[in-house]
Amino acid sequence: MTQAPAIPQATGRRHDREIVALAVPAFGALVAEPLFVMADSAIVGHLGTAQLAGLGVASALLTTAVSVFVFLAYATTAAVSRRVGAGDLRAAIRQGMDGIWLALLLGAGVVALVLPLAPGVVDLFGASATAAPHATTYLRISALGIPAMLIVLAATGVLRGLQNTRTPLYVAVAGFVANAALNAGLVYGAGLGIAGSAWGTVVAQCGMAVVYLTVVVRGARRHGASLRPDAAGIRASAQTGVPLLVRTLSLRSILMIATAVAARLGDADIAAHQIILSLWSLLSFALDAIAIAGQAIIGRHLGANDAQGAREACRRMIQWGIATGVVLGALVVAARPLILPLFTSDSTVRETALPALLLVALCQPVCGIVFVLDGVLMGAGDGPYLAWAMVITLAVFSPVALLAPTLGGGLTALWAAMTLMMAVRMLTLWLRARSGHWLVTGATR
Repeated sequence: MTQAPAIPQATGRRHDREIVALAVPAFGALVAEPLFVMADSAIVGHLGTAQLAGLGVASALLTTAVSVFVFLAYATTAAVSRRVGAGDLRAAIRQGMDGIWLALLLGAGVVALVLPLAPGVVDLFGASATAAPHATTYLRISALGIPAMLIVLAATGVLRGLQNTRTPLYVAVAGFVANAALNAGLVYGAGLGIAGSAWGTVVAQCGMAVVYLTVVVRGARRHGASLRPDAAGIRASAQTGVPLLVRTLSLRSILMIATAVAARLGDADIAAHQIILSLWSLLSFALDAIAIAGQAIIGRHLGANDAQGAREACRRMIQWGIATGVVLGALVVAARPLILPLFTSDSTVRETALPALLLVALCQPVCGIVFVLDGVLMGAGDGPYLAWAMVITLAVFSPVALLAPTLGGGLTALWAAMTLMMAVRMLTLWLRARSGHWLVTGATR
């Protein structure tokens, strides 16, 4: 960013309170999401190895399918928060409804594809002959919940844009509890096996969608916003989401390439990579919570024509990102004697993972800056730049990562490439933040 005066202490405290108020509930909701898969795994795991393997394949496919559409939350948050800043709550909720209708249409399209293609997709992902029938059953039933899952994403974006991250936290926790209870009852009580787990998850997801829709519909009626689908609004929401879709696909490609390279290194390396990647994802939740706060806060400031307030909030959140990254990195270093034995008793895997774990720890302050600036630019509606920046990052990362096996260095070299990837992201995002081109004010970008 261009140089700006230091943030006054009182203003800094106000930003701190706002960041904490939005980020802490957002963190809770983020952590609750992967608990769905953990609950399913814990319950299905007692049915047998084939069922658990089938669940693993189907869950990976479902998670990938839904994560591709995470732009529904990001784009909706930015658009809604701008209109909140402009003082037009009616237009804000109307914009949110367009995002929800888009989510419903996309969800229906995905279901129409998954139901007939499920067996072929399961085979493509290498499921064994014993696991494939269970994976197909789970995938086909769970696909019925995809429209609800996408509605939850879009509605979460609406509430975040309205500066409300508490409701998503409450819904996520309630959804997790309901999911666990339904799964246990249907799998064992009703004797439905893995199909019971899938149906329990679908019912829980649909319940979450109903709660979100109830909250949004009440807000729409209170402010006189139309609930009817608007073709122009839905089309605008889709156009806004396309760059963020490109960004997400590029990021997913980076993670898939890293996993493919680790698999070529050997069994110990891929096992260690899975441990490090899981930890990296867990650490990301804390940083992503600040990014979510950034999306909501920046959009509101820009919608209120307050470019200086947006700049000050950005600087304060960068400080939060760096500080959080330093703390997380220090915790990882301090806890390293406990972390690796928690995941594996294989000394070879632990020895392979340790250098990569230290790289992850050292990289956390960089990750803090990346996540914050990603959220800031999303909140500003700067999707096209984010898309190009991630494509550039993918282009830099891919050859370096693919050369890792031939250069020696094993998993450490691969995670050095991952560290380089985060450094490239930081550079591209930092240059954009400094330029000030993202500071476009008004109710719409």
